[in-house]
Amino acid sequence: MKRAILALSVVFAAAVANADVLRVPVDDMIHPISDEFIGRAIDAAAQRNCDAVVIELRTPGGLADSMRAIVQKILHSKVPVIVFVAPGGSYAASAGFVILESADVAAMAPGTNTGAAHPVLLGEKMDDIMKMKVENDAAAFVRSITQKRGRNTAVAETAVRESKSFTEQEALTQKLIDVVAADIPSLLRAIDGRSIQRFDGTKTTLHVANKPIVDYGMSVKEEILSRLMDPNVAFILFSLGMLALWAEFNHPGAVVPGVVGLISILLAVFALNLLPMRFAALALLLAAFALFALEAKFATHGVLGIGGIICMIIGALFLVDGPIPQMQVHLMTALVVSVPIGLIAIFLMGLVVKSRKNRVTTGSEGMLGEIGVAQTAIDPEGKVFVHGEIWNAVSATPIAAGQRVRVASVNGLHLRVEATTAASEPTGAPTVLPPHQATGA
Repeated sequence: MKRAILALSVVFAAAVANADVLRVPVDDMIHPISDEFIGRAIDAAAQRNCDAVVIELRTPGGLADSMRAIVQKILHSKVPVIVFVAPGGSYAASAGFVILESADVAAMAPGTNTGAAHPVLLGEKMDDIMKMKVENDAAAFVRSITQKRGRNTAVAETAVRESKSFTEQEALTQKLIDVVAADIPSLLRAIDGRSIQRFDGTKTTLHVANKPIVDYGMSVKEEILSRLMDPNVAFILFSLGMLALWAEFNHPGAVVPGVVGLISILLAVFALNLLPMRFAALALLLAAFALFALEAKFATHGVLGIGGIICMIIGALFLVDGPIPQMQVHLMTALVVSVPIGLIAIFLMGLVVKSRKNRVTTGSEGMLGEIGVAQTAIDPEGKVFVHGEIWNAVSATPIAAGQRVRVASVNGLHLRVEATTAASEPTGAPTVLPPHQATGA
């Protein structure tokens, strides 16, 4: 028994000695995929018995719900969490500021900044009362975090109420962060041996200097979904998907445009479902394609087409009501996508409308209206020469041999014809002569 306990102690000691530091790069907006990724990384660090998790943060901000979920995961992490705004030139604004303040150790690299955490209500302009409510709620949330972490609550609150931003030195001087370091190894050396108080009140001493740093990356699924969460990407996918379905509906049987269009639209809808989407803007995008169809069908001299392009641009600009500019469709994206797609949709629909107006020239329907010559007398049956071939024909009235006839209908291998004269033949009708009357016969 003693030998078993000793062996387990040796294994445990070796595991602790070999514990590493998990580096989690977050270089994106704060959204549900960021929340999922950080949560998975924190759970993995606990399972690996890591000494610490370093979230290398670079973000313009993002959604408040995702930010609160990330903060909750950091506060309840079994492994100490270090949030490091890096590399130089990076920033952690808005939601990123709150995540930075929630860390066990908050750090920034030289040449970085943080702050500007004023809340923005989605979907409407805030009146004074609503603005006060939202500000007070956000300020209370920041106070509750910074008080527990022993940071400067009053200064942190100004980032919420007054949208103040701070350089790394200003943040360090005003006790918003704990350390300034050039990179992760120097950061770990700077905090090695430091005693920190966890959010639950317990104290832990950090032993992280010269520990192996292991990178923890997104899964393939998270990488794909993170790219889709860009409103510009979602808008482009939706627009191209609609255009592809448009082509499939107008050219049934092409298959490929239909499959590509359906997949693109489903991916776009999935991303938009996770983003603060406006359904009125989505209706504008659908109305744009309806106007493109009407422009091709009716001669409006471009009025409906221009209206469709305008609807598409406005719909794109208001499609995602994000709290920061990075979570909205850019004007340039709206213009570059809407104008070409509008012109292409009108062009394709115009081709379809013209093709449907053209007379059928193949198959049994292509025989209708053709002009031929009676080879024999038809009373009521006989032979006619039509379209370079001799056919069996029937007629309700007697027709003499050599008289011109018009095909009225096709029934299997028999034609129903009627007598015609040169005056009654349609303009441009072909003159069909039997072989023995052809020139040079």
